[in-house]
Amino acid sequence: MIVFLVLFRLTDYTGSDTIPYAVNIFFRIDPLVGACVTLATRTFIHLLWPCLVMAALTLFFGRFFCGWICPLGTLIDMAGHGFKTDRKAGAVSTVNLRFLKYAILALVLFSSLFSIQLLGFVDPFALLVRGMAFGFDPVFNFVVTRVFDGIYLSGPAWLSNLTEPVYLILKSFILPYKQSFFYLSYLSFFLLSGIMILEIFDKRFWCKNFCPLGALFALLSKISIFRRRPVHACEGCHLCEKKCPMNAFEPTAIEMLSKEKLFKEMLADEKLSSEKVVNGNRTSEAKYRFMGEECTLCMDCIGYCPRKITGFGFGLPEKPMPVDIGRRQLVTAGLAGVFLPVLSRTNARYRMPDNALRPPGAMAEDDFLATCIRCGECMKVCITNGLQPLGIEKGLEPLFTPILVPRLGYCEFNCTLCSQVCPTQAIEPLSKEKKHAFVMGTAWFDKNRCLPHAEKISCIVCEEHCPVHHKAIQFDEVKIRGANGEILLLKQPRVVTDRCIGCGICEHVCPVPGEAAVRVVGRGSQKDLGNGYP
Repeated sequence: MIVFLVLFRLTDYTGSDTIPYAVNIFFRIDPLVGACVTLATRTFIHLLWPCLVMAALTLFFGRFFCGWICPLGTLIDMAGHGFKTDRKAGAVSTVNLRFLKYAILALVLFSSLFSIQLLGFVDPFALLVRGMAFGFDPVFNFVVTRVFDGIYLSGPAWLSNLTEPVYLILKSFILPYKQSFFYLSYLSFFLLSGIMILEIFDKRFWCKNFCPLGALFALLSKISIFRRRPVHACEGCHLCEKKCPMNAFEPTAIEMLSKEKLFKEMLADEKLSSEKVVNGNRTSEAKYRFMGEECTLCMDCIGYCPRKITGFGFGLPEKPMPVDIGRRQLVTAGLAGVFLPVLSRTNARYRMPDNALRPPGAMAEDDFLATCIRCGECMKVCITNGLQPLGIEKGLEPLFTPILVPRLGYCEFNCTLCSQVCPTQAIEPLSKEKKHAFVMGTAWFDKNRCLPHAEKISCIVCEEHCPVHHKAIQFDEVKIRGANGEILLLKQPRVVTDRCIGCGICEHVCPVPGEAAVRVVGRGSQKDLGNGYP
């Protein structure tokens, strides 16, 4: 958890144009990210090779990732302590929705196969990073800054002398570089909070019943050689099944007799209890079978075992048990994963011209949607806060994908941070030279709002801020008659389309109130620009 928080803070501008750390490593070690992106793009992205290492370790050690590494699992455990989800003595959880996580896994994998990327809506790291980046982090910075600013401006001098060094430390190591504002902040925050609130119902409710990454690790760990011993709960002691946070024990009969033998015993013993006859079989007291695929190796059972016989060690894998999902449920999830891509392609919004301003280096739109996992890293690292999550205005498929909103922030001419933190290379890594040449979109003037065109008032702000070496905004000099009848020269701006890269700075600085007089539209609504380079 500490490593995650450190990397989360390092995914920020620190005065350098280069991030020397693998701040996106949690996405790169996620085998579900590797599987979905590979299925969607039909190729393996070399940046995701650590996920193969994690998959191999799971085959060897079991589902240790969920218990030892996953930072979302740590937050869930902390929330569980707050909600007091410990089951009462003698009570065993009866909630069993484990098939749902396998159904969600099948859904995202089948959808990825048809280039519809749903992973960003259910992947634990995408949910965690978005919830913190869009929801928690801006609120945390806003509150802390307001408190220290209030003390500095209105508090007594002696108190300010004490708080200012503390604030400088917070600003250097904990607080973000800037105060950010994001679209969909409520949705991102409440999706993450909802996972914590599920702890009201049972421990690790999300991990047991909904997490598709957990489902993938469960499948991989079925043949692992690192296991709990013994594989059954002891007779007369039910601490294992009562206290296990993952409900990794299920009841199973320890004695089964054939019908023929049972009927012979009934003839010999008329007092045989009918309560022990089920479907023609006789059963004794139920034991609890250990399901290794559900175990996250928290090893808490070692601590509370009264006989001290519980342990973990290496050994030959047992015969794998069937996956905890019915055949019909699996087929239904698979069909849904096939149906959703078709439904998406028949949505009218899919046919509309695409004028979204994607980050510099973004793939062509269809490839971008298939490769982007909606992790939010690029939006968090954006210097100007111009990259924002797309809402539902273009349908559900591109929800949470990044777009540039120039009125909020422009694309800094020399910045390539977003391409450095993208874990799937949906945003191609760019050098500064390539960045300067990449065409994100094109600007155009609304002459009914532009001051020199509509009001005959001199204004050259957009041209002054245009960063390209040969200005993409030029002027046409026109003669107008002044208030006293004199002839004046007025510069009216126009866009040189072949020079414009669509960085959005002209729209950002336009002094016209409300909607800018110069606007930038994405390259998808222009002529085909190939990979974005002129």
